[in-house]
Amino acid sequence: MTDKTRIALVTGANRGIGKEVARQLAQDHGVRVLVGPRSLHKGEAAARDLGPLARAVQLDVSDQASIDATFANITRTFGQLDILINNAGVDYDTDQQIQSADLNRVRRAFDTNLFGPWATTIAATPLLERSAHPRIINVSSGGGALTGMSAGTPGYGISKAALNALTIKTAAALKPKGVLVNAVCPGWVATDMGGGGRPVPQGAMGVTWAAMLPDTGPTGGFFRDGQPIDW
Repeated sequence: MTDKTRIALVTGANRGIGKEVARQLAQDHGVRVLVGPRSLHKGEAAARDLGPLARAVQLDVSDQASIDATFANITRTFGQLDILINNAGVDYDTDQQIQSADLNRVRRAFDTNLFGPWATTIAATPLLERSAHPRIINVSSGGGALTGMSAGTPGYGISKAALNALTIKTAAALKPKGVLVNAVCPGWVATDMGGGGRPVPQGAMGVTWAAMLPDTGPTGGFFRDGQPIDW
């Protein structure tokens, strides 16, 4: 399978890191990219920006019916999926404290930041197992690293720590199938959620790197800029 025939699904890809990863995959690597935000209208606008290798699909990772419909569509239309990038994430809750957090709000964050990637991984696995070069990338955060974890952003940080655990377990489970599964921290990036930091393309490059790893590449790791970082 050549890069031009690979198909990638990027969740939450209508803006920010996800859109830039989709751009890099399509324009720099010739990968056919499925742009999967909650709003089909926003996805279609992003796909037009990204060019002929991009196509929009409506996907709300917190809604099982949406996940089921999207993967049925992918299976029916393409019959394959080679790269799953679990990028959709919500609620960088700098305004909350661990001892007074709104747990309903935290549960909503977990629905998108943990259970969403878990559900899309379950749905994607049968297709990925058919691929010659299957990859799963969970877009995580250094804020979810247990090493040096601080008190801030409790819902976001703990949900990303759980996503890291999901990465390790998924990598171990799918290693016999040749699926490379890694978590990537883009760093502090100038997105709507991040609010500052380094340019979006710089942060996205680490995610693209993990998506395009050779078959001999690492699995079950946590990376930033292509380099391992502490869990």
